[in-house]
Amino acid sequence: MPGVEIVALHTSPRHAYEGRPAEGPRPDPEGGARDHVVIRAGHGAVGDRYAGRPAHREAAVTVIAVEALEHVAAVLGLPAVPDPLLTRRTIVLRGADVDGLARTRDRPGAVFTLDSGDGPVRLRAHRPASPCAWMETVLGTGAFRALWGRGGVRCEPLTDGVLRVGPARLETGTGR
Repeated sequence: MPGVEIVALHTSPRHAYEGRPAEGPRPDPEGGARDHVVIRAGHGAVGDRYAGRPAHREAAVTVIAVEALEHVAAVLGLPAVPDPLLTRRTIVLRGADVDGLARTRDRPGAVFTLDSGDGPVRLRAHRPASPCAWMETVLGTGAFRALWGRGGVRCEPLTDGVLRVGPARLETGTGR
């Protein structure tokens, strides 16, 4: 089981990126940064806007690699790597090929587990979490293109558990 790092965790009961990107995001009074998230099978991250929504059953938890944001910073010539919470992905990992987990047309996505010390949480990767026009507003002009193919993956939670910021273990191919 290779070691990875959970760099950031995000949940929010409301959408911040609605309307026109030129108008800017809505404020999120609760913020979104979490030191841990509770994941429920078939539900999502407790307290998140996508949790328990039938239309998001296979996309209730989103995962992105911080390396994607490092790529954005390099391509755009930014002085620092953008705050990973601006992507509003549930889990931000370092050290994993997150985008490689997504399904392709001829096969389902990978089933994988993340364990940050409270036991494994099993997820099934489904479709890519493609970037949206909001990335241009919150990360910088050109971010949409720089994130294309690196926007992360939308996942279905298969087991209950807790994930925490910090060192973690990632295992792929952990069953159907």
